[in-house]
Amino acid sequence: MLRSVPRPIRALRLARLALHLAIGLATIVLCFPFADAPTRARLRQRWSRRLVALCGIEVERHGEFASGALLALNHVSWIDVFVVLSQTDAAFIAKAEVRRWPIIGWLAARNETIFLRRGSRGHAAVLARELVSHLRQGQSVALFPEGTTTDGLSLHPFHAALLQPAIDAGAPVQAVAIRYYDADGQRTRAAAFYGQMTLMQSLVRIVREPRLRARLDVSEPLPTQGADRKALTRALEAWVRERIEEDLPSP
Repeated sequence: MLRSVPRPIRALRLARLALHLAIGLATIVLCFPFADAPTRARLRQRWSRRLVALCGIEVERHGEFASGALLALNHVSWIDVFVVLSQTDAAFIAKAEVRRWPIIGWLAARNETIFLRRGSRGHAAVLARELVSHLRQGQSVALFPEGTTTDGLSLHPFHAALLQPAIDAGAPVQAVAIRYYDADGQRTRAAAFYGQMTLMQSLVRIVREPRLRARLDVSEPLPTQGADRKALTRALEAWVRERIEEDLPSP
C-alpha cells in the first residue's frame, strides 16, 4: 500500500492549483467576453484537464458522449464536474450553495453552470424551462439525480423529476458512472466530498494521494420520446448501480 505524498509535495501541488485557479479567473475576465461559444468550450475543457492533472488524477473513459444529451451521473465529489468537463462540454446543474464557494463558485457561475434552489417550486419550473432550452439548442446538460454526494462506493436513489426536461425536449439521456481508484488500483474514498467535510479538507485529501484514477463509464444514448419518467429513471439508476458495485470487494 503506497503512503500519502510528503508534505512538501502536497504544498507544491496546492501552490500549482492556486496558480491554475488564478489563470482560470484571468481567462474568464480577459478572454471569455471576446470569445465565441466553441472557443469558450475549448478553453473550459483545456482548463479542466489541467486542473484534474494537477490534482494527480488520471481520467479513463469507456463509452462516448452524445451531443445534446442529458447526462445522469452518480455524485462523489466536487471534482466530478471537472473530470466530466475534461472529456466533454456540458452545462452542469449544481446546488445553489456552490455559488457561494470561494473562487470555485465564481468560476462555476461563469461556466454554463445552472444553479438549483432546492425547495422552491417556482424556481424549479424556471429551471426546467432553461434546461429544455439548452437541450433543444444541442447543448448537453449534466446533473446528479441523487441530489447529494456519497462515499463513491454506494448509490442513493435517483430523483425522477430532474429527468423531465429531457423528455419535454425530446433529447436523449445517458447514464454516467464515476469511480475513483488509488495508486494500487483499489477503489478509494479519497476523492469523496461528503458529510461535514469542507472543500479545503476534500482538496487536501486528494492532493495527498500519490495518484488517483477516475473511471467514467458512459451508457449508450437512450431515447426519451414517449418514455415514462419513472421507468427511465429506474433504468438509468440500475445501469449506474451495476457499474458502481461491480468491482467492490466481497463483504
